[in-house]
Amino acid sequence: MESPDRAEIDHVLTPPLLRPGDKIRFVSPASPPDRDLVLRQAETLRGWGLEVDFGEHAFCKRDYLAGTDEERLTDFNAALRDPEVRAIFTTRGGKGSYRIADRLDFDAARRDPKFLVGFSDITILHLSLWKHCRQVGVHGALFIHGDEQDVSVETSDSLRLLVMTSEDIVIRSRPHEPTSALTTEGTVAGRLIGGNLDMVATAAGWALPDLHGAILLLEAVNMHRGQVDRQLTMLRKAGHLNDLAGIAIGQFTGFEFDRRFSVIDILREHLDTLGVPVLGGLPLGHGHSPLNVPIGATAVLDAKAGTLTIRRGDT
Repeated sequence: MESPDRAEIDHVLTPPLLRPGDKIRFVSPASPPDRDLVLRQAETLRGWGLEVDFGEHAFCKRDYLAGTDEERLTDFNAALRDPEVRAIFTTRGGKGSYRIADRLDFDAARRDPKFLVGFSDITILHLSLWKHCRQVGVHGALFIHGDEQDVSVETSDSLRLLVMTSEDIVIRSRPHEPTSALTTEGTVAGRLIGGNLDMVATAAGWALPDLHGAILLLEAVNMHRGQVDRQLTMLRKAGHLNDLAGIAIGQFTGFEFDRRFSVIDILREHLDTLGVPVLGGLPLGHGHSPLNVPIGATAVLDAKAGTLTIRRGDT
């Protein structure tokens, strides 16, 4: 499918907020989920007054994928096309969304925009929807960390605030997050685009939108330092990071930060060459009590104040 024309590019699709009684649907475009965890998330959403249902193949398993490509794509596109479904929640990330990201029903998304909620591997679906439709999505989820028993109140409240109210969203840097050491100075505004570094790199050349003037969000989990170095090198040398407004760094989880040359040093080497404000330490990603943030919305990054702010009237 061809990219949208100029008029469509100038228009941003911000899905309507959810209201009690609205239906949301869980789908699995990536890896197979833990059924019990998903059902616990569904109960939280029902507690908000929402109706919850599931894609036909939401709990399928085909090795590391939640069903075949066609099954996962069929469920996703069915949710995009169903007028009763007012938001699409992904059951998890993992692997596999990149296999179907170019085959979404973009016409359906333009006709009836609805929030896509997910992060990690789901980043590539957000990127593709932004590239083709300029649709705002939700980087985040009712994420339950492996050593936790339930969704944190902070995580749950941030998602409900985002999808059910029009209040401004302020994400504050956490000094104890290792990536807070990357913070520089300066204040910039731009569309917040990105998410998982692995998926931003995977999207380059086919699903990655133009990042000129954007605030690039990056988070990562369980990667080797060399992988981070290779991906950032490719993105820089291919010109994908030219003319960014700023960089928002979330949680880099599963890394050894006490090494002599840690992932923080690698990130600093690459980001310093870009010459834009950087705000690290943001609670966005796979770490403790991650928050939710709208991807595609206009954000203000204030490195000195340590805040990433989305004013809902400006989305």
